[in-house]
Amino acid sequence: MNAVTAPNLRATLSPPTLPLSVLDLAPIAAGETAADALHHSLDLARHAEALGYRRYWLAEHHNMDGLACSATAVLVGHIAGGTRTIRVGSGGVMLPNHAPLVIAEQFGTLATLYPDRIDLGLGRAPGTDRATARALRRTLQGGDEDSFPQDVLELQGYLDAPDEHRPPEAVRAIPGIGTQVPIWLLGSSLYSAQLAAYLGMPFAFASHFAPDQLMQALQVYRDTYKHSDSHPRPHAMVAVNVVAADDDATARFQFTSIQQRFLGMVRGRRGPLPPPVADMDSLWSDPERAQVERMLAVSVVGGPATVRAGLQALAERTGADELIVAGAMHDHVARLHSYAIAAACAPVAASLR
Repeated sequence: MNAVTAPNLRATLSPPTLPLSVLDLAPIAAGETAADALHHSLDLARHAEALGYRRYWLAEHHNMDGLACSATAVLVGHIAGGTRTIRVGSGGVMLPNHAPLVIAEQFGTLATLYPDRIDLGLGRAPGTDRATARALRRTLQGGDEDSFPQDVLELQGYLDAPDEHRPPEAVRAIPGIGTQVPIWLLGSSLYSAQLAAYLGMPFAFASHFAPDQLMQALQVYRDTYKHSDSHPRPHAMVAVNVVAADDDATARFQFTSIQQRFLGMVRGRRGPLPPPVADMDSLWSDPERAQVERMLAVSVVGGPATVRAGLQALAERTGADELIVAGAMHDHVARLHSYAIAAACAPVAASLR
């Protein structure tokens, strides 16, 4: 089976299925360049669009040798311009790094160029190390996580419909005002879940690398959700690593690239995405293995049957309204094939079972 024929598997599923989206960090594979990574991202986005994925999100990271996604708004525009129908957005923009007006102008411009296709996911962490966070300071005083709720509301105000009572001297985002770009709050903690619920916004949990509080955060979000005009009901998206192949053994082999990347995180080392290896036991200690496995606990790795069962189990356990699939792989063709298999294995929503 190849990436061209794999979408035919989707026809065997009984609709409706849970929407799937793509989370891309534009990984730079060992032996390749940032230009290669960006080319691969556009290729994957077009592939995902053809497969029926709902969204294609790109995450902001800085000063990381193995990722080419630092200029998030630029990359969102590149992907949106190279596709036709799939929603494209940030998963997310790290708001403490930016003035809300700047983000409103960037995403307002994107929404003007690509109407009804742009999402704005916001995170409250800097997405990098402390030294780089200082280099990214947005003012002499600096934005910080404590001002995050106020910054979100300020940003939302710039994108909302024009207010006839707003004084003429008020600051406006042009383009931006009136575009009402959908804003999502992202996070891996109860704080983000509580804020998303209080503001009546959709919420995405970063369980693909920080799964510890997943179930508690989802419960808090749903139990405390306040109705908003744009989102009368809560909408929760859960992130999951998926590495799919024609059989379980091949998928486990490909997954070792992600395991090595997370091992590097545990050791405080960065670098390009390494090629897969036959044996991880020679690379990590038992405590390191336990830490990596904890961080990657929300992962589905295997052939089609394993992936279908794993995604269905995750959908039922979380009651997610949508799953967003991360799947960095060293080999680009294998990555395309993995996303094709995942699309064919989309789970039925827990509420429809």
